Amino acid sequence: MTAIVEAVQSGLIPDSSVAVVVSDKTSAEGLIKAKERGIETIVITKKERPRKEHDEEIVAELKKRNVELVCLAGYMRLLSTNFVHAFPNRIINIHPSLLPSFKGLDAQRQAIDYGVKVSGCTVHFVDESLDNGAIILQKAVEVFEDDTGESLAARILEHEHALYVEAVKKIVEGKVETVGRCVFIEKN
Repeated sequence: MTAIVEAVQSGLIPDSSVAVVVSDKTSAEGLIKAKERGIETIVITKKERPRKEHDEEIVAELKKRNVELVCLAGYMRLLSTNFVHAFPNRIINIHPSLLPSFKGLDAQRQAIDYGVKVSGCTVHFVDESLDNGAIILQKAVEVFEDDTGESLAARILEHEHALYVEAVKKIVEGKVETVGRCVFIEKN
């Protein structure tokens, strides 16, 4: 979230603003960082209610602010069908693996356990299924023989922020076209 906010505020991501940062946790670090950068924040707690109801409240707040692109950062919950349909091909996320491999939690540990030689990160559109949406960009990272989940995660993280910013920039500039599951990116 911080990398995207700073890229927008510096002009690296052109003609954009970050309208709001939303969290379901009052103590989320992202809320503090957003406030420090002058970004509006909202906490919408789950309150033991169904996901659909919680998501409807978030969608309403995003629509009030005319949000055009939803960038998930540390949001560890599947979105409801209604949420996804409210922003078709306008919700993106980053995942610490080369999707479609190693979906879900602890992707780096999954990669180590499987014995892959290359892992990485993926920016993808969000759909109703876990880490399943169309792939926008990927960055490969070598897996070393002595890697742990933590060491691999640290090396992947070195690339995640830049890749996420690059994906947002291309979307904002109108250089991303989606046809089914295929994403086409216009070259500069």
